[in-house]
Amino acid sequence: MSIQDKIHQALVENQERALQWFRDQSSGLSWTVYSSFDIRNSGYKVAPVDANIFPAGFNNICGQDFDHAVELMGSFLKQHYSGAKCIALITEEHTNNAFYWQNVWTLSEIIRNAGKEVRVALPKAFEGPIEVQTSGGQKVEVFSAERKESGLSLNGFQPDLVISNNDFSEEYGEWISGLDLAFTPPHALGWHRRKKSSFFTQYNQLATEFSEAIGLDPFVFRVETKIFDQFDIGDESNRQQLAGSVDQFIADLQPEFDQRGIDSKPFVFVKNNSGTYGLGILQADGGDEVLSWNNKSRKKMKASKGGKGIQQVIIQEGIPTDMTGNGETSEPVIYMIGSEPAGGFLRTHSAKGPTENLNSPGAIYKRLCLSDLTIAWEGKPLESVYGWVARMGALAIAKEAAAAGVDFNGYS
Repeated sequence: MSIQDKIHQALVENQERALQWFRDQSSGLSWTVYSSFDIRNSGYKVAPVDANIFPAGFNNICGQDFDHAVELMGSFLKQHYSGAKCIALITEEHTNNAFYWQNVWTLSEIIRNAGKEVRVALPKAFEGPIEVQTSGGQKVEVFSAERKESGLSLNGFQPDLVISNNDFSEEYGEWISGLDLAFTPPHALGWHRRKKSSFFTQYNQLATEFSEAIGLDPFVFRVETKIFDQFDIGDESNRQQLAGSVDQFIADLQPEFDQRGIDSKPFVFVKNNSGTYGLGILQADGGDEVLSWNNKSRKKMKASKGGKGIQQVIIQEGIPTDMTGNGETSEPVIYMIGSEPAGGFLRTHSAKGPTENLNSPGAIYKRLCLSDLTIAWEGKPLESVYGWVARMGALAIAKEAAAAGVDFNGYS
């Protein structure tokens, strides 16, 4: 029996226990308006390898999922921001990527079709509005989100809720200071402050407890992760310490593989602990590979989005993908609105192998409708499997936010 069938069988046989576990864990927590999860199905485990609180890519979800996303968005806003009628959708500033703006257009249409008035804006004052064109040929009018006392004014439009699609790799401290508006996801969860390790600490704890609740080996859902502090790619002794940590990490994983009869050898990814957009990530099969990183590899680990240096990395268990075919390697990406799966797509790459990072130049995004998952891939019940992994991911973000004392201003 395949790993997804084993998981699905456990979910079916323990459906009420799974639902009750989720309700108990969710009690008292606040959900971000959306999130997305890059998921790997290796054939021996299914787990997220990245979690995004400010996801782009809404343009890649299919039409059926778009309609479902509208319903979920309307329900989420009614439940948690019932008084919100006018919404400012805050976007990334430094991008001319037409595909990103297609994402913005799609997201604004989801919000508009959910019954809200929405304007797209940048978190700064400027003469405007300006007009940008999407990859699909639509035009997006972009306003200045100008501070007016403790609120915002978008050319006279007064929002009562901010939905951010800007991941705040840059803090925008002066713009955010004193702002008293409902804001989701909260600014404090931006990459100027957030750490990947915080998410994976919460996720792995939840994965262990959830596995026990439905009678599965926690190994099936966990992705082992360790912090390597005070990272300096330019320092030879620092790289030697990192290489030693990588070797020890792999040595600790090997007995877990041996115990379960997994023939493949463990490998790792070294990732910027505050990284996004697939930047600051390198694969390693052992410490020798870290020591032999060439200039191109070292350059990858010098800077992250916004040109900031990398001071801390995580060493993370590498999870290969078992989804290959037609010369392409694939992984599902699942989008959540609140605590519910809203859509997704397949990230594919013809130049990358099953163990490599697919979130890199050359990636192609293909249709993956959640409504199709129950019949795709020879009838495998992937909807429940990927859906529950993504639910655990959204729950981990909620717990991550609670542990960090993040204020969900205006949330009910």
